[in-house]
Amino acid sequence: MKYIIYTLGCKVNQYETQAMETVLLQRGHAPCGENETAELAIVNTCAVTAEAERKSRQAINRLKEENPDAVIAVSGCYSQLSPDTAQRLGAHVVFGTGDRVKLIDAAEKAFETGEGSKAVDDPFRRRVFEELPAGAAEGRTRALLKIQDGCVNFCTYCIIPYTRGRLRSLPVEEAAKKAAELQTEGFRELVLTGIEIASYGVDLPEKPDLAELICRISRAAPELRLRLGSLEPGVITENFCRRLSEAGTVCRHFHLSLQSGCDTTLKNMNRKYDTSAFFEKTELLRKYFPGCGITCDVIVGFPGETEEHQRQTLDFLKKVSFSDVHIFPYSRRPGTPADRMPGQIDRSVKALRSKQARAVGAETRRAFMDSQVGKELPVLFETKEGELWQGHSDNYIPVRARGENLRGVVRIVKITANTGENLVGTLIDG
Repeated sequence: MKYIIYTLGCKVNQYETQAMETVLLQRGHAPCGENETAELAIVNTCAVTAEAERKSRQAINRLKEENPDAVIAVSGCYSQLSPDTAQRLGAHVVFGTGDRVKLIDAAEKAFETGEGSKAVDDPFRRRVFEELPAGAAEGRTRALLKIQDGCVNFCTYCIIPYTRGRLRSLPVEEAAKKAAELQTEGFRELVLTGIEIASYGVDLPEKPDLAELICRISRAAPELRLRLGSLEPGVITENFCRRLSEAGTVCRHFHLSLQSGCDTTLKNMNRKYDTSAFFEKTELLRKYFPGCGITCDVIVGFPGETEEHQRQTLDFLKKVSFSDVHIFPYSRRPGTPADRMPGQIDRSVKALRSKQARAVGAETRRAFMDSQVGKELPVLFETKEGELWQGHSDNYIPVRARGENLRGVVRIVKITANTGENLVGTLIDG
């Protein structure tokens, strides 16, 4: 079959998409070429917000229209929540957030016989981690490895615990083995991803924690630099930071789930920390990883948020001085407690607060990039644009430099300028 896969949502979805593509390729199927019509179209959906659901429905409709004779297969969080709707939209094969290999089986059967299927389970009954092929989409230099699935935090704005179920982890030895294989394949960086990786290991017999996993992977694949997915702040302790620093392969970039810089809003969100505790975590990271980039997600316009709460958030963003900030206006998500909360914020107010927060984020990002001028940074180069190769430093800043055939290579770059979009420098090693 000629296939196309459209992916919405998070890095976990991206990982699961590349895993499905790996299975398809192993079975002799091929991606659609330019101007070709697909025989199989897979939509890997998202349901984190009502807008994400809308985009998922839109993608199903568009792919069906563009590929009228194709088998339409749907997976992910949206179809986990609304399998009947996905089927009514014209999907022949409907799965949720599990059994990606069985989805491929069902798609092949639908192509051969015309027989569709719907197989969506109860995620809270899952007890076993679904192992999928690790790696990256063709042409990528950075590999992904999903080490964990599920979440039991139940933040008031979030539907994901209901789509992903209980905590489930990839065993340490399996993760180390996969990392070693990826190193052998030539990758130089590995992103450890999951729905809530800070809870890694709580379901495993020996109760290994995230730091233990990272240290084990570092020993198994010492030439891979490790980049961590989004972290809940609670996992960051003195011991955690010390062990990661000693591992020697962890990138100096940490993405933390902040969500608000106002303690009242954090409490209403059912987050497990306040701003004082969060700030202490960032100071620990900077103690053990000098010059590290710290990024975060922020939701503005949460129900009940006042102008004073917004001011507190903006002040906190400045205080921490994040290297980048991802701003999201609160989007009502039916089925969550926040959707039923009083004090829903008008869309125009949320737009204004988003603009204000993005302006602060741009300011702190610019300051962080300025602070890197004159530094020597290890950069994994990925693409070439004109005469310059572009990649990312270990603290996750885009860097450009001249050189010969740098794709997939880590080189030390002396940073000479900040263009505002990226850093520019010269190679100083080998």
